[in-house]
Amino acid sequence: MHNSETSGHSVRWAELVDELEGRLDTLAQAFTTRVREIPEYGESQVTVLEIQETARETFRRLISGLRNGKTDSRDGLLDFASDLGSKRARAGIPPESLTSAVRLDFSILWAELLEIAHTEDAALLATRVDQVWSVVDEFATRTHTSYLTERVKMAQEESSIQREFIARLFNQSSPSLETSSQVAAALGINPEQRFALVAASGEPGARLRAATSQFGSGQHTRQRLFLHESGGNTYVFWALPAVRTRGAEPLGETRSPEAEGRQLPPGVVDVPCGYVPEVLGLRALPGAARTAESLAALLRPRDSGPLSADSAWARLAQQNLQDAGLDLAAELEEALAECRGGERERLLETVRNYLVTGNVTVTSEQLFCHRNTILNRLNRFQELTGIDLAVPAKTARLVVAWA
Repeated sequence: MHNSETSGHSVRWAELVDELEGRLDTLAQAFTTRVREIPEYGESQVTVLEIQETARETFRRLISGLRNGKTDSRDGLLDFASDLGSKRARAGIPPESLTSAVRLDFSILWAELLEIAHTEDAALLATRVDQVWSVVDEFATRTHTSYLTERVKMAQEESSIQREFIARLFNQSSPSLETSSQVAAALGINPEQRFALVAASGEPGARLRAATSQFGSGQHTRQRLFLHESGGNTYVFWALPAVRTRGAEPLGETRSPEAEGRQLPPGVVDVPCGYVPEVLGLRALPGAARTAESLAALLRPRDSGPLSADSAWARLAQQNLQDAGLDLAAELEEALAECRGGERERLLETVRNYLVTGNVTVTSEQLFCHRNTILNRLNRFQELTGIDLAVPAKTARLVVAWA
């Protein structure tokens, strides 16, 4: 009796599957109507005719899987799923939309089975629901796997193309308008907007590369980071927000380190590197890269973040003077050589504090000395070195010497 019932169910199931196959056009039309309600499909480059033809072929292969009782790559179902996933990735369909579309397959197939089944087929359908779900699920899984694989491939292709254009930009000391326009088109940015750039080598360079990968690849991150590597150096640049029309900084006003820090992307803010906070247009980036590279060469072990020209101008001046054979620090040490006992340390402490405050009274309070003591030390320092701290040009020599 049980074998007879099982045999009867198999025959009846084959009849239902045959009826399903006879309704391919109906299934395809139902799918097309519902999938066009998904906004991304309605606005995509995938035409209604293509959706309908693909749906018809999908249901034909799914029904073949239902007839055979399993999905078999020889039937072409999974190969078809792979091809479909790749096509939808190339068409720019978002993953959420693809998921919504693929989920329709089961609901439409099952609704059509219920439509053609009789009341007495209820027990049969109950035993076959897992099979229907399994066939559709395998198809959906293969579609998604292929989709994601293609998306990765596309991202790699896009990244490779972007790297080529960025290299073309940085390999020219003065890029042409045509080059900057081509690079901007490849990167999807405005060639005339403002940019910031950092540079580093060694371990800090590796951290910049990691920051680009971690924080700059997504479309929903605050800032897109672009990477260039050359000669052992790593350069990262990004577009800055549009200039505010109200509350903008006055012309010539220097941004504070805090203001500069707010413009730094996550992952870059704590990397020791050379930093150019702002340049106008893509064409200025090669020059900014050279500046950032020079600033990176001035980094010291105590530095824990990006070093800009505003904060390191004295170091940069010191390095340039040393390259020219002028060592201000050595000259200063020679001038203070005649100090005895603790005089040298007291003079240096007083002058360094005064350079920070610019105020004799504040300096005396900080060093717990009488105001006249501070004045006497400043006069003694001038007597020994010839540097009058009341003269900015003279003071600048000390700032550079002690940078």
